[in-house]
Parts: sequence; structure tokens; C-alpha cells
Amino acid sequence: MDAKLRPTNVITLKQALVTAEKHGYATGSFSPRYTPMIRPVLRAAQRTNSPVIVQISHKELVRYEITTRQFGEEFYEGIVSEGITVPVVLHLDHTKEPDTIVQAIEAGFTSVMIDASEKPLEENIAISREIAEYAHAHGVSVEAELGMIGTTDFVETDKDEELYTDPQEAKRFADETGVDALAVSCGTAHGVYMVREPKIDYARLQAIRALTPVHLVLHGGSGVPASMMMQAVKLPGGGVSKVNIATDLELSLLGALGREERMTDEECRSLPADRLEIGRSAVEGTVAGKITGFLGSSGAAAYF
Repeated sequence: MDAKLRPTNVITLKQALVTAEKHGYATGSFSPRYTPMIRPVLRAAQRTNSPVIVQISHKELVRYEITTRQFGEEFYEGIVSEGITVPVVLHLDHTKEPDTIVQAIEAGFTSVMIDASEKPLEENIAISREIAEYAHAHGVSVEAELGMIGTTDFVETDKDEELYTDPQEAKRFADETGVDALAVSCGTAHGVYMVREPKIDYARLQAIRALTPVHLVLHGGSGVPASMMMQAVKLPGGGVSKVNIATDLELSLLGALGREERMTDEECRSLPADRLEIGRSAVEGTVAGKITGFLGSSGAAAYF
């Protein structure tokens, strides 16, 4: 989508995070995973007067059988038909394939994430810099990852390795890539915490933030206690400004429907209207709860 044709409240990730850091809250980056669940995320943001990020990763696109164009079209249709006026970002999460990034930008995404974190540092820097140059030329923000974030889910990432982000490497990475946001590994994990307990290395976050002005992103927000998250957000000098939440949304949807197995996007869209509305209501409630009790962003749309 041409940037000139976008609704004015659809903004870039950088615009969202500058304001979040200034006012001491985190912007929730919610992955609905199914296109019918995009609107509940938007409704919750509007109801709480909160800025919000709607995202989907490359692996989720594949797993749920969705294209970037389908996701983008449903997002923009939802913005208009739901009368959404709060600031919203359309973000492509974990992606290793440049082609997917190009497709997302063409589909109207205002932010993309290049994840070359499994590569050696030099290669990660080179790849991330190239994507940042391309995206910035198209008016799109870029998130990258340094360190490796563990997983218990394998929907967003395909390895369970964890390698904490080194603050000195983060400084070099930010300086040489020009990315707008950096996902750091400091103890959280994608998915549900079943054996290990969630933890956040606050000293590491502070050290990273002290050395670089890049906005920090915490992946694996599902299952982290609210008090722990708010401490990460409120760190002196600037803490976490973006928190990813995906698994909690899908669990609330499936729980409301009495299901255990995931669906494809087509299966979700084929649900009877009454069942679909039950699922949507559950997802909307989960998102609103995260905004008000977890991220501290309720009412923050007023800052824009």
C-alpha cells in the first residue's frame, strides 16, 4: 500500500516506540495468528485508548497458511470498518527471508523484523544493515535481533537455543546497522513456560540501553508476571518499549472454543458466526487485559 493512501493513524514502529519510551510504557505487539482475530486486537486497543502493534511472523504465515497480502488487507479493512483511531503499527515479526520482507512492505506493513541472530555477528550486521537500508528507503521501520531467544513453542522460531545479548556487541550492532529496534535475549522465551520459570536480566537490559539509544524489544511476553514486566519497562534511562505477545492470544481463542488443536486460517474463517464471535470476544478480553495490567499503555494514545 502506498504510504500516501494509508490511514494517518497507521504509523511506523519507530514513531510508536519513541513515544512509548518517552512516557514510560511498553507498546504491545500482538500476534493474532488468524486473520479473523485481527479485529479483536484493534477493538481492544480502541476500547483502552492504547497504541498497539499487530504482527505476524514468517513461520506463522506458513503454519496458518496466510499471505502477507491477506493479512495486510484484513488489517486495513479492520481499521476502516471498526472506526479505529488509535495509533497502530502493522509489523512483520521474525523473518529470515528477504523476499517475505519485500512482500510485506508491498502489502502495507509499516515495520519489519529481520532475524539473522543465528548467524555470526559480522553476517548478522551485514544482513540487518542491508534490510534496514531497503526498508528505510520505503518509509518502513526495522527491528533486528542480537543474541538468541529460546522457545517452547516453535511457531515463531525453530530452535530452542538461548544466547544472551552482549551489551558491547549491541552497541556495535546498533551503530553499524541503523535499525530502529533491537530484540534482546535476557531470559524470556517464546511460548508457554512449562518447566523453567520466566526471568529477566535487568542489569543486562540496563547495560545495553546505556550503550545504545536503540529501542529495546522483549520477545516472549506470554506468561511473564506483570510486576516483572513493568520493572523491565520502567528501568532508569529507558527500558523495554515493545513486548511481543502471541501464545496467550491463541490459548484464549482455543480455550473459548473448547479446542486444543490449532487451526489453519481457513478453518478459523469457516467457523460459524456465533463460534467466531465467542473466540473474538475472548481474544479482545485478553488483549485489553494485557494493555491495562501488563504494559501500562492504557490511555497512551493521547500522547500522539
